[in-house]
Amino acid sequence: MSESWRNRTVPNHEARRTERYDLAFRASLRERGSSRFTVTVRDLSVTGYKCESSFPLAVGSRVWLTIPGLSPLESIVVWKSEFHYGCAFGAPIHVAVLDHIARQTRAA
Repeated sequence: MSESWRNRTVPNHEARRTERYDLAFRASLRERGSSRFTVTVRDLSVTGYKCESSFPLAVGSRVWLTIPGLSPLESIVVWKSEFHYGCAFGAPIHVAVLDHIARQTRAA
């Protein structure tokens, strides 16, 4: 992963520029060198997601989100509020993948 990605400034989550799907589904998350744990993804866009977890994460932590049926998606924790975390993907996911995830989780 490029150094510029690690050091980029993530815009305020109020100034979003991409469509977000308001969802609620289970996925797994892990930090480097740690075991996976379950999170609830609450919204998702091509650039990131919000999740809930009782497992503590620090802003700036690199994490991998695994959504059933997909390869792990690398991201970084950009904000937290109690048990809620906002994460930005290292590389945007394709809009077709986003639509597929939204259809699958809404049908479940």
